[in-house]
Amino acid sequence: MKQRRPVLSRFSGIAAASALLLAFTAIPARAAKLNIPPDAQAALYAIYNGDAEQAVALARGIERERPQNPLGYLIEGEALWWQRYCEACEIKWGMIEAWEHDKRSEDEAYFALADQAIGLAQAQLANSETAEMHFYVGMGYALKVRVYGVRGENRNAAKAAVRARAEMLRALEIDPQMADATAALGLYNYYVDTLSPIVKLLRFFMGIPGGDKEKGVEQMKTGMNQGTLLAVDVRFILARALRQYDHKYEEALAIARPLVERYPRNPMFLLLAGNLNAELGRNAKAAEYFRDVQEQPADPASPCLAHARGIAQSFSAALR
Repeated sequence: MKQRRPVLSRFSGIAAASALLLAFTAIPARAAKLNIPPDAQAALYAIYNGDAEQAVALARGIERERPQNPLGYLIEGEALWWQRYCEACEIKWGMIEAWEHDKRSEDEAYFALADQAIGLAQAQLANSETAEMHFYVGMGYALKVRVYGVRGENRNAAKAAVRARAEMLRALEIDPQMADATAALGLYNYYVDTLSPIVKLLRFFMGIPGGDKEKGVEQMKTGMNQGTLLAVDVRFILARALRQYDHKYEEALAIARPLVERYPRNPMFLLLAGNLNAELGRNAKAAEYFRDVQEQPADPASPCLAHARGIAQSFSAALR
């Protein structure tokens, strides 16, 4: 399980997609929260507790009740993304991660949701300019970056990232204390510094500025502790990044552990915790997490869970 092919040369998967997510200049890492109403919070909780199907239903309820608000469409896109991410995951070089995969028919519905969110937020901006709506436009483009990245469509990912950058920069001009924007900035700063061969190529063609990995880690920590919409995503991404690029398994596990404690039904969080324990040589503890995945109640409506159970079984067999 320990032999690995170098990963810094790969422009694929979630890490590379995140690297393209936003190209910002530095801002103070202070916290200002987005206004996420209770029904949206319930939908987000369903996503992160491993029930994307329920989250989609809740998000569509938000869309029906507030059809001019982009938030419901962004949350539905987030739910679909977690399904997409889960089903793209496999074991390579000792890591459970989503590597490059081909296009899927479901991707078009996902992109349509992103476009809907972008259009609705832009319509509101035409009447009144707010940081929140600029942030939502940027998040619509960021949703696109994720799937373009996992599909290996680097040019499309870069174009979407440039659009996201412009919107987020404007959001931060209006509200420089937006914690979720700080989180997104941290993603950029970390990955743009970590994936230097890729970034040099992008900087040559697109004029993207350099990053600062250490600053990025601190900004992501601000976002995961004080953000709202991106807090869970950023915590998950940071734990994976510290595993994959810095091999800081103990720190990554400390960051990931609250995810498992708060969302014990999310198979992706359990798989990450198992993966990190395996890296630390704690095979018995790793096996416990993988067993937890395999013992999740079967749900024929959840292809993610069926796929995750297969990964857990394969990794457990390798540990033995």
